[in-house]
Amino acid sequence: MTGMGRQSSRKPDRKVSADRDVVALGIAAAAIIMFVGTGGTVLPQIMRSWAGVGSGPSSLLINAVLLNIALIIFGWRRYKELLGEIDERRQAEELARELAETDPLTGCLNRRSIADEADRLIARQHEVDGSVAFLMIDLDNFKQVNDYYGHSNGDRLLTTVAERIGALLPRDGILARLGGDEFACLIPWNGTGEDSVSTFAARLVEKVSTPVWMDDHPVEITVSIGIAHSDEEVTSSTTLMHNADVAMYHAKKIGKNRCCWFEPSLENALRLRQKLEQGIRRGLERDEFIPFYEQQVDLKSGRLTGFEMLARWDNPDMLGTGPAAFIPVAEEMGLIADLSFQVIGKALDDAKDWDPSLTLSVNISPFQLRDPWFSQKLLKLLVEHNFPPERLDVEITENALLENVGLVRSMIASLRNQGVRISLDDFGTGYSSLAQLRSLPFDRLKIDRSFVSELREDGSGAKIVDAIIRLGDGLSMPVTAEGVEDEIILDALRRFEHLKAQGYHFGRPEPASAVRSRLAALGLLAVNTDIEAPATETAEPQIRRMQA
Repeated sequence: MTGMGRQSSRKPDRKVSADRDVVALGIAAAAIIMFVGTGGTVLPQIMRSWAGVGSGPSSLLINAVLLNIALIIFGWRRYKELLGEIDERRQAEELARELAETDPLTGCLNRRSIADEADRLIARQHEVDGSVAFLMIDLDNFKQVNDYYGHSNGDRLLTTVAERIGALLPRDGILARLGGDEFACLIPWNGTGEDSVSTFAARLVEKVSTPVWMDDHPVEITVSIGIAHSDEEVTSSTTLMHNADVAMYHAKKIGKNRCCWFEPSLENALRLRQKLEQGIRRGLERDEFIPFYEQQVDLKSGRLTGFEMLARWDNPDMLGTGPAAFIPVAEEMGLIADLSFQVIGKALDDAKDWDPSLTLSVNISPFQLRDPWFSQKLLKLLVEHNFPPERLDVEITENALLENVGLVRSMIASLRNQGVRISLDDFGTGYSSLAQLRSLPFDRLKIDRSFVSELREDGSGAKIVDAIIRLGDGLSMPVTAEGVEDEIILDALRRFEHLKAQGYHFGRPEPASAVRSRLAALGLLAVNTDIEAPATETAEPQIRRMQA
């Protein structure tokens, strides 16, 4: 309220100061006029009195003259003071306007002022049939640098980036920092060809990525740039900034460290993304995410050994939206832990009714492993659902080992101490080393489906599968092959001992009700009362039926 009051009283204060200025000057002028009038009478009388030829002036006139002199001094001094006050206020207002229009850290314009500059530049360029290119620049992974090296080094990095962009900026270009690690450039453009703007953006990508030294360590920072330009339809800074922001988001999505021009199709993709984000939030509130199950089979015996849980979205409005679409978005939104634990909780309830010999495998996102309390939360979930830890198999991808091996090692140890088994998923696609495999207590390796699918041909994929299986044997780690799609791949895998497999050849992922019916038919329910299996049918032909 105080700030609003000061802001609203700024103009009246200026008027009052001006009025006081005129009053003080008027007092001084009136005093001078009165002094001339009274002094013209008093001074001659004083001179004649001093010469002894006449009487002196009356005390009333003398007092009037002295009063006039005092008024002249007072009025002039007050006038000078008011001039000083007005000058100080003018300087303060200039400083306040400068702070309101510029970024205090880098000295660039800010978001508010760049919008006004863009509107003026668009109008000016429109008069000469020109255009304006707007570049939205965002630093990639700046938060990690800021958290690791500290905010003071982060501020120094932002200042360095601003200096590098400013050094490359064309003579008529305008640079602004929109906030955080986001910058923007305005460039007058003749509207013919995109080479000049694209060349400038490419130089920015190259220049900004030059390492910056922090605490005696070189730090490389890259940028993603979105580019949009004004035309007959885009005539406002708001639309121009929005289009550039959409293009910048797409540049990040397709790999970062690059620039991307705005196209209308990107707007549609952004709307779909926003719809997906809103749907995920509603889906979590409405408990729409459910588990499906993919069978895992022992190849030597043909015996069903367990299921891998796969998340599915039970919402007709999101029909066809598979986990490959909504899982990455949930990760970026920071909601993957809520989604994962919601689905795992349902799976634990489903699997309690299965035969105790059957295991439940669940995939864990690398984002969840950043939480140091993940293992405790998962163990708490097991207690809440009264599920035996030894029947749970947690699958971790190789990429999860890159960020913090020490933290992952402690979480794996905590889970294994309680009986939970840990598998290294998608093995062969990441960067885990033999030393990590020996030091991390994994219970199983899972070969990525991209290698397994190449078993149809005797190529490099087959050799990789053979090498992984032999590596597992050497480390005493059993192996599971994912993506067994047909009989050809199954025959190629049967020559290996102690191998499990899963894939569409054994049946597509099914909801809990379908799995329960299958297990009841096989006599593999812990309490088989709901559905009875035919007494004359053995387990082996039923396994073949499931494979069909």
